[in-house]
Formats: sequence, C-alpha cells, structure tokens
Amino acid sequence: MNINTLIRKIYLPLPLPTETDSRSDCRRILDTLAEQGFDSVQIPLAVRQQLYPLLPQSAYRVTASLCFDGTFWQLTGLEAGDTTSALYGLATDLGSTSVAMELVDLSSGQVLASASSYQKQIAHGEDILNRIFYAKDQPEHLQELQQEAVDTLEELLDQLTAASGIDVRNCACMTLAGNTTMTHFLLGLDAFCVFSSPYAVHVDTPGFIFAKEIGLTLRGLLFCFPSRANYLGGDIISGMIATELYKKESISAFFDIGTNGELVIGNRDFLICGAGAAGPALEGGSVTTGMRASDGAIDSIRLSGDDFSYTTIGEKPPIGICGSGITDLMAELFLHGIVDIRGQFVENSSPHLIYKEKSAGSANKVPEGITYAPGLVFYQKDIHEFLRTKAAAYTMMAVLMEQTGITAEDISDYYMAGAFGAHINKHSAVSIGMYPDVTYDRIHTVGNTSLEGARMLLLDRALLDDLHTILEKMEYVQLGSVGNFLEIMEAASYLPHIDIERFPSVKKEILGA
Repeated sequence: MNINTLIRKIYLPLPLPTETDSRSDCRRILDTLAEQGFDSVQIPLAVRQQLYPLLPQSAYRVTASLCFDGTFWQLTGLEAGDTTSALYGLATDLGSTSVAMELVDLSSGQVLASASSYQKQIAHGEDILNRIFYAKDQPEHLQELQQEAVDTLEELLDQLTAASGIDVRNCACMTLAGNTTMTHFLLGLDAFCVFSSPYAVHVDTPGFIFAKEIGLTLRGLLFCFPSRANYLGGDIISGMIATELYKKESISAFFDIGTNGELVIGNRDFLICGAGAAGPALEGGSVTTGMRASDGAIDSIRLSGDDFSYTTIGEKPPIGICGSGITDLMAELFLHGIVDIRGQFVENSSPHLIYKEKSAGSANKVPEGITYAPGLVFYQKDIHEFLRTKAAAYTMMAVLMEQTGITAEDISDYYMAGAFGAHINKHSAVSIGMYPDVTYDRIHTVGNTSLEGARMLLLDRALLDDLHTILEKMEYVQLGSVGNFLEIMEAASYLPHIDIERFPSVKKEILGA
C-alpha cells in the first residue's frame, strides 16, 4: 500500500475508559494516533460531535479518516470497525464548459469511476466574461453562480455513487483544479479582478477548506489548486504536476488551448508562462455550423479528389463540426488549393463551393462557402474567425519564445493538453500553422492534465511541496503588453504563416519544393 497518499485511514483499537484511565475521547484518539506516528492531528467540531454514541456503540474500535493539509493531519471522520481497506479520494477538473470527476482507489491507484457534466453556469453564457459581468457588484448573482458550481459537483457525486456503489460523499478529500475565475466563483468570490487592471486577484492559493463551508455535501476537505496569475490558474499548475515539465532537464512547452490558451515553456531551471484569449472557434463556437464535441459532431474530415469523407462522434448523422474537425477541414481546404494563404476561397476550385452576388444586382458571383457534409456549410466568415483563433494560439508561443530567445528547435517536447489537444490531428495543426513545424514525435497529446494532476496529488502528498516549487519558478508575461504582439499575430493569420519558410514541411507538401 502507498503510505504517501494525501488521505490515510488508520484503525484505532482505543483503550476503554476506566476509573484509572479517564482521558477524554479526543485525547484517547490523539494519543493512539500518536502511537502510530501521527502526532500532528486536529479534530474539528463536526468529528467531535460524532464521538457519542459512535465510540461506545463500536466498543471503541473505530477507523479514523485523515487528510494532510500541508501542515497537520485533519481528522475528517470516524467509522465503526476496521474500514481501512476502503480508501478513496476524489479528483476534479472544474472547467468553464464542462466538469469532470474521478473516484480513485488510493490503495491501488486505480480510477474506479468517472463522471462528467456540463457546467451549470453556462446558463449565464459560455464566455466566462459574461459570467464575470453578471456577478459584478451583484451579490445575489454571485451567490447564484457559486450555487451552480456546487450543484454541478453534487450531480457528479451522485453519478459516481451510482456507478461505483460507494457513497463517495464519505471521502476524506477532493482535489480540484480550475482556472482562476472558476475557483473564485466556486468559493463565492467576485471575479471581476481577474478581468480588470491591475489584475490583483482576491485569492491565489485557496488551499484546503472543509467542503461544507461552500455548501458541498462532502464529509471531508476540498483542496483547490493554486493559480499563478489572473489568466493562469490551478488547471495549468495541475498540468505541470501531470507532465512533470518542471523536473525535466530539457526544455519543453505545455499548451492548453480552448476558448482561452495557456502556455508554459521551461524546464527544472525556469518556467516562463503566458495566457490569452484564443476565441471560441476551437470549441465550435462562432462558427456557423460549429458545435461542441458531442454526438453528431464531425471530429475528423478528409478530402479525396472532390469528395469529403468524415467521422462523427458516436457515429451519428452529422449535425455540425467540432474543433478537431474544423482544424482538419481548414488543412484540407488549404492543401488542396480551395483556399489561398489568406484563407480566401479560390473560385472554381471545388464543385462544393456555393456563391453569392459580388454586389447587389451584379452578375458577378464570388464564393461564399463550401458544403462539406449534407446540409452543412463552412462560410468565408467562419474561415476568418478560425484564422483569428489559430493566429492567437501561434502568437502566444511565438511571443514567449521571442522573450526568452528560445527557438522551436530548442524545445524537445510539446505537450498539447485539454480536450481539443487530445483529439486534434497533428498534421492538420501544423499544416495551418497552429503548431510549430517540428517532427510529430515531439508533439504529445496529453489529454486532461488538469484532472490527471489532481489525481496524482491524491496519491502523493509530497506534491504539495512541488506546487510551491512550480509557483516560485514561474515568471508570468502579460502577452498583450509585448510591443510587437499585434504584428506577430497579423503574420500568423495567414496559412500557415506569412513567412512560409517557418513551415518547411508544409511548403514541401504544397509546392513540392
């Protein structure tokens, strides 16, 4: 059994009270725990209220659930008898769009059940900024957002209980990673500071709290991962834990891209990081027929001759296209000469193009879009929206590299995190200039590292110290304040880039050079 877990269960055969041993129940527990090596234990009131009638009914044979808070062991609950074989914890990724949770067996390290759900706050807008303004100076709206975050977690607790047959609300701890805004909302804190200068957030290291303090019906503690800056939150810090980028000798890059993009470049000696808005196009937003990655979404697409072929999530009839499918579609249109370097449709390049009048009453027509699946059209305006998004993603990396003097060849590994990064085709991403032109074996799709890091912390409490190490190493760059930011972004808005020499493999593919 791993004895370094964040949560421990200790069987306590307590000595019975006698006239010669009239120690209090609390002292009896603390002394017995100290005999087993736990000499810094705190007993909260909620557990003290359990002592009677639990102790006499169990003949003073109980199991203590302990959670280490970085300084003390917190006694989160007592159970009658020996229940040490049932040691479980909860790991959570609190996203702005969706929330994922796992039930982890800490004895084996196995994930016993997983659950996910859309974030209930979406009712107030998919864009986090809408929620920030909704809550600004409106305490009742802030309370509403906080309750919706808790309700989302409660729904997942129900799902995990049903799937596993285990009452997961008895777990001693939930580790939770989310961006700075989502963490503020969960804790009932106004998040306008995340958006407004001077970007001094209210809390950057929430640490451990008892879950009941925020209305969550979990018996134990809730640990929220720390953030580094307003736009670089606990989900990215958790990603550092998952990839161990901060331990590596070679230089690596970590990129988590969605509506927002967060980037870290570094190794065991330094970590330079930045973040910014990428735009909703990568998650299917702002695209006419775009959608989230759910049943019926085209997630991959290819063009052979004049014919499109595609796959859909759940193998359902296509009803839209998600981020990975959009990336594929853009790459196919560019590589087959249907759009030019500016992303403009080329007339007569495909029988699937649809046209509109160049101007009112004009006989001349120009391409307006292309039909890529029955009833689904990708329009010229969709292309321009997507190019802004992909340019923002590329620019973040280009700016940080420029700030450090690091080149693409200096970086040994590129870790692409998040739901989008997990499904994107590497060739497509390089072809349109979203990823740097490096060999594909250096690009790693690592999935939900926010959730993975949260799980790893449950299994190894020594990582609490690593969190401090990561934060101390991180230097945050406000990307928008870099003088040539807009110039770099403009150059990146071409396919794959205004300077084709930066993408030799793409140049070779389209020109045969």
